[in-house]
Amino acid sequence: MDKNKVLLIEDEQDIADLVKINLEAADFKVVEVYDGLEGFLAAEREKPDIIVLDIMLPGMNGLDVCRKLKNHPDLMGIPIIMISAKSEELDVVLGLELGADDYVTKPFSPKVLLSRIKAVLRRREEPKVEAKIFAFGKFTLDADSYQLRKGSKLIPLTLSEFGILKRLVTNQGKVMTRNSLLDDLHGDEAFVVDRNIDVHIAALRKKLGPNFDWIETVRGVGYRFKEEE
Repeated sequence: MDKNKVLLIEDEQDIADLVKINLEAADFKVVEVYDGLEGFLAAEREKPDIIVLDIMLPGMNGLDVCRKLKNHPDLMGIPIIMISAKSEELDVVLGLELGADDYVTKPFSPKVLLSRIKAVLRRREEPKVEAKIFAFGKFTLDADSYQLRKGSKLIPLTLSEFGILKRLVTNQGKVMTRNSLLDDLHGDEAFVVDRNIDVHIAALRKKLGPNFDWIETVRGVGYRFKEEE
């Protein structure tokens, strides 16, 4: 079986080398590049399975690289994990809205990055089946009947709350920005009751109970529906 290939675009060589050592120990093939423009050219040349992309890069910054990748017909399907500094939250939001799949913040553990890479690749390899029933913990969400149940008990949700929850559930493990959640609601005007996503999330959490911890707040960015352990 061929090894998954990771294109690592990171200008800090000590970080790049540490990540490469850990990924290779986990049986990944790693291509290191230290410049944004060279990283884009390497993506064209190497056709990696996933790209780990720093935001601050010489030559071309990571956001521009991400934009070019997602506008390239042969490369737009390659998943991207962004690397950012803690002061770059707005850039992280923009990167996710450009199409990046996840991000890690410096300083980070190589084990955390490895788990994020595996999670993104796992989601990519899952068959794209339009599921109608979603189960998580004691809850069941029925997309056709717009119903959420905890066991046999029906939990009443507004259309906006249901739309947000469905979007989070169907993107389990992926960080969703507030704007991307709003964009998903724009397709059905009945959903657009209140444009404040945080208000809807707070209402959802209240209705789902004090022990409901599936929706994680990603500070400064948005929300993520956690993956099954």
